[in-house]
Amino acid sequence: MKLLAVSDTEIGFIYSPMITDRFSDVDLVISCGDLPYFYLEYIVSMLNVPLYFVRGNHASKVEFVSAGSPRTSPWGTIDLHQRVCEDDTGLLLAGLEGCVQYNQGPYQYTQDQYWFKVFRLVPRLFLNKIRLGRYLDIFVTHAPPWKIHDMDDRPHRGIKAFNWLINVFQPTYHLHGHIHIYRQDMVMQTLVGKTKVTNTYGYREIIIETPKNRSWK
Repeated sequence: MKLLAVSDTEIGFIYSPMITDRFSDVDLVISCGDLPYFYLEYIVSMLNVPLYFVRGNHASKVEFVSAGSPRTSPWGTIDLHQRVCEDDTGLLLAGLEGCVQYNQGPYQYTQDQYWFKVFRLVPRLFLNKIRLGRYLDIFVTHAPPWKIHDMDDRPHRGIKAFNWLINVFQPTYHLHGHIHIYRQDMVMQTLVGKTKVTNTYGYREIIIETPKNRSWK
């Protein structure tokens, strides 16, 4: 199956009628944060596929639009924060929003708080293993793991608890945003064990085998 992963910056040809031609074969959309609700709603309305999202540290608590009432989440989408869920395709997804705390803004957490949030996912991951033979397929976050694609300044430091999760539970992908790509030599994908840690800045197209066609060890 084919995934469209987006984050951090709006892409002109995605927010246009061109999207239906360019991404007509996409089965699922994942947003890794810091995109306005209207943008995500447009993607859903044009592609008519499920969209899972986590919020970034620049997300507004409430978004106002000129032709509608204020809302706290994008219509027609699924908030993945602090959830482990099984998509209709059989994919197992989990997500956590925000980034490391650096001021008093929304959707920021300390490293200790992230450890707590990751540990809260663990019982459901073990249940997945018992029921389905695997823990997790895609881990979705806004911030990257510690020392993988992150930066030295405090707002863009990675999350230590994410490293533990991907090393222990080995999802096929860890998709994140938050780190803007300004140079061609910046690394956007790193293999950690069996997990492809992928920066989705802008957009990334990802092919992943559906569970029914995959041989799990």
